[in-house]
Amino acid sequence: MPIRLGKAGKATAFNELGRERDEAGDQDGALAAYAQASAIHPYWSAPWYNAGLIHKYRGDWAASLQANARAVQCEPGNEGALWNLGIAATALGDWPTARRAWRQYGIGIPDGEGPVDYFVGLTPIRVHGDEASEVVWADRIDPARAILRNVPTPASGHRYGDLVLHDGAANGYRRRGEREVPVFDALALIAPSDHATYEVFVEEVQAEAIDALVRRFEEAGLSAENWTSSMQVLCKACSEGRPDDQHNHAPGEPPAAEGPWHLGIAAREEAAARALLDAWQQDNPEARLRDFRCALPATPRS
Repeated sequence: MPIRLGKAGKATAFNELGRERDEAGDQDGALAAYAQASAIHPYWSAPWYNAGLIHKYRGDWAASLQANARAVQCEPGNEGALWNLGIAATALGDWPTARRAWRQYGIGIPDGEGPVDYFVGLTPIRVHGDEASEVVWADRIDPARAILRNVPTPASGHRYGDLVLHDGAANGYRRRGEREVPVFDALALIAPSDHATYEVFVEEVQAEAIDALVRRFEEAGLSAENWTSSMQVLCKACSEGRPDDQHNHAPGEPPAAEGPWHLGIAAREEAAARALLDAWQQDNPEARLRDFRCALPATPRS
């Protein structure tokens, strides 16, 4: 005799079918299954939340907001749906909805209009480019937005000062002093930086002189990094885990005592970067600068 499922059982079956299709890479099929589950059991939050998750990773923010809002309506204490509702509302610039979502989650967002102003602190963010992904440090200005404060490599497709939308689920950890802090994945570029990324190779000077060059840029209100010493290449498992517990990676080729050093520079104007380099070279006449170029132009502001 065939087993007959009640409404709850049918909704559960379609929800599980949606999970299976999603895991198999069939997102459209998963969304269809979740829609069937919601049609049968419209006041069950799970299929609405699951559909909202797919829409989030697709960057379909209006659909994500709608699905997560329904999940929250069904289950006001659903923390995952509340967080994703806040992300979607932030992406859309729907600040009243974003404030309500964060507050309902339990975050003490202040009153106000327009963008949420709730500084969280320095946070590692994983940005994704066509060529590479990279973890950089950023000022997290609210629960879902951060401004990049490292100079990312051009392969990441991002620049110093980019404003990015980021996820709320930890995907790895890094250490900041004695504290362990979560890494969040960037979901979208909200506002591109007006800083271009320049790169230059410097030879015939020791690390102390390079450190002085980086400080000179910082004192001038620009940003520079010695990529030769600041970059650490990790496998996926370690990048998305805890690098302190990593397995042994093949060591990179260490630089010689006098380089070559590979530097990344963030500046609005090429002339300003060149002027600082020229002034530094006058103090370090033995240094050889080569291959100075704009590696990633700034995006013009409208």
